[in-house]
Amino acid sequence: MNAPHASQAHPHARLRILIVDDHPMIRSGLAAMVRGEADFELVGEAAHGADAVRIAPELMPDVVLIDLVMPQMDGIEAITRLRPLLPSTRFVILTSLTEPGEVQRALQAGASGYLTKTASAQELVNVIRAAHGGRRVLSPEATEALIAASQPGQPGADLTQRERELLALMARGLTNQDIAEQLRIALPTVKFHITNILSKLGVGNRTEAVLLALKHRLVPPAG
Repeated sequence: MNAPHASQAHPHARLRILIVDDHPMIRSGLAAMVRGEADFELVGEAAHGADAVRIAPELMPDVVLIDLVMPQMDGIEAITRLRPLLPSTRFVILTSLTEPGEVQRALQAGASGYLTKTASAQELVNVIRAAHGGRRVLSPEATEALIAASQPGQPGADLTQRERELLALMARGLTNQDIAEQLRIALPTVKFHITNILSKLGVGNRTEAVLLALKHRLVPPAG
């Protein structure tokens, strides 16, 4: 039988917070913010998703404040793995990305909050408390991105950051092998991403995808 959360066992206990970010300076700033709140307790830090998956089950945080893009394991994968292990824990994404595809992936994975790194300390504190209280909170930028993606006539709005990177390389005329070497990913992974790109853009081949991307300025013009 699992031990109860600290906040469940003691209703007036401080919120236990785990910080996950690959930038030491950002972790340091977030840690200082957490320590500055009387009702918060910093229980740990992790430099990437794999670390978070390893230490979080033992720390049993109430809220995990987690970056989206990190080496070894990104925030989405970490949330996906941790949710079954920590059903009472809330996950708040703190990122620089506001692409609709990334926001949707985060919400589907089970994130309770999605905030950009331009947010103020007080905004972040409010989102942490709201997420712990069971509310789902999105930054204005994330909300606007989702609204824009839901509007008709917005091809490519649901492309992820990685898919946009591939599309830009396709527009430069790189082959699948070239793309794999440039991005340091496996060739089957490149093909998987390209299949998704064609599907999301509603086109049948690479040439059509590039023409559509250039027309709607999804990638920089080749030069």
